[in-house]
This record gives sequence, structure tokens and C-alpha cells, in this order.
Amino acid sequence: MSFASALRRELIARSAAFAKLRGLLSVESYGSLPVIVYEPHADGALHGNFIDASYKAILRNESWRRRLAKVHTQAGRSLPKRDRRWLELDSCTSSDALLMNIFCYPDVPNILGGMLGVHTPEVPEFGLKAKVPLSNGRFDQTEVDMRLGNLLVESKLTESDFQSKDTETVKAYRDFAEVFDPRMLPCERDRYRSYQLIRNVLAAHATGTSFCVCLDARRTDLLEDWYAIMRCVRDTELKTRCKVLTWQELSGKLSPELQTFLDLKYGIVPPGRPPTPVPGLCPPDD
Repeated sequence: MSFASALRRELIARSAAFAKLRGLLSVESYGSLPVIVYEPHADGALHGNFIDASYKAILRNESWRRRLAKVHTQAGRSLPKRDRRWLELDSCTSSDALLMNIFCYPDVPNILGGMLGVHTPEVPEFGLKAKVPLSNGRFDQTEVDMRLGNLLVESKLTESDFQSKDTETVKAYRDFAEVFDPRMLPCERDRYRSYQLIRNVLAAHATGTSFCVCLDARRTDLLEDWYAIMRCVRDTELKTRCKVLTWQELSGKLSPELQTFLDLKYGIVPPGRPPTPVPGLCPPDD
């Protein structure tokens, strides 16, 4: 079983137990490995996929609230029909929902700022367009998960990898050969691996910002992908502006209420602390 599949199975088991424990509105997707998908309460004030304090903060912020509207692209064939459209951030495996659960929680951006290298109070922006310059004078405006001041953030949870892209498309970025040693980049069948990392490092270079990947410590495969790309960055100063942090590392700075939520729902706990066991879920070493 891959690291992504193993984590996905654990999150589904945890969400099923979490929804039952708290009496949350949820359904299972169709298929051999049904994903737990949550529904908002009838009055719209609460949502099972979010801790209450974060969800209330999201509803008060128009920009954050728009992020909730991302449509679930597989809902038509994998989820029961409802009057309300199923949304991407309803899913228990959504990395965007995890990101917003943490960074929309009151005062968390300031609490985590030092760890992230952001030293002034900032309001997170979600789903913004990063203008990465192309050789033809145009820009790639691919979405970035979050910007916090001078920091761009890519959020990962159960995604299989950082995607791949054909070499000609990647080489069309204006600063590609300046930033990377193309001979060292992981490449398979004329496609560069970990395209999202390449693109976001180029965005950080072009805008003078920093870049951080937030991922789960159980995803050692993604950590290896990260280091494989970082080895290819030519500029030492740019390398220092790029970092990777695990959700587990971040969780150690959070409030007890948010830590409990992350533990029960995601199995995310500070390093050295075992997550709360889930009935019927085998420990990782079994």
C-alpha cells in the first residue's frame, strides 16, 4: 500500500468515528473505499469538516468564504444527490480544508508566524493566483493554496504526488534555467516530476517571496520528492527561502482545543506524542 493510500484509509476511519462521536451530518462516497463527506448544519452556521471557531471566522471573511465554494468535481458520480451542491472542502481528505481549519483559527497566523518566517501580523489569503513569468512575456496564473504576508504555501495531505508536467511546458518558464539545473531534475518520459514544487519555487524567485510546503509527517514519499527538487535549485539564497514543515510540527504550537480536533479527526499530533487510537484501525507498524 502506498503512503498516500495508507493515510487516506486512516483519515476515512478517523472521520467516520469522529462524525459518529459528535453526531455530525455526513455521508459516504460510493466505491470500495468510501470517503466521508460532511454537510453544513441546516442553519449554515457550523460544518462538520471544520472546527467551529475556524468555520465561524471563515463565514465572517468574504474572501475566505468564497474559498468554500470550490465545487467537488467528482460529486456527480461519487456522492448522493442533494439540493445543495457538494463542495471540495466538504471532503475529509481535503488538504485545503485542513489548511483553513488551522490558519483561520483565531490568532493562529500570528502564533505560527515565527516558525514560518513571517514576523509581522498578516491575514491569510487562500487560492490566489501566482503570476509566474513565461518566456513569451505572459504569466502562468496557477493557483497557490495560501499566501501569508511574504510566504507562499502549498498544502498536501493525501494527494499522490506533486504532479508532473511535460518538459516543454516547464522549460517555457522565463527563469527556469536560471533557477534550476535541468540535468538534475527528476524526469520520466519527457515529463518533469513534482511540477507544483518547480512552479512555486519559480513563483518565489520571481516575486521575492518565500515558499513553504505543509505536509503530513506520515508522507515520507512527499518529503523525498521535496528534497529531490531542492537539490536542483542553483541559488543558495533562494534555497533558504524555501522550507518544508509537517502538520505535526505546526500542531505543537496550537491551542489545546485545536490540537484535540486535529488529533481525533486527522491523527495529527505534536512530534513524540501518539495519536488517539481509532477502534478497528491497526497501528501503522502492524
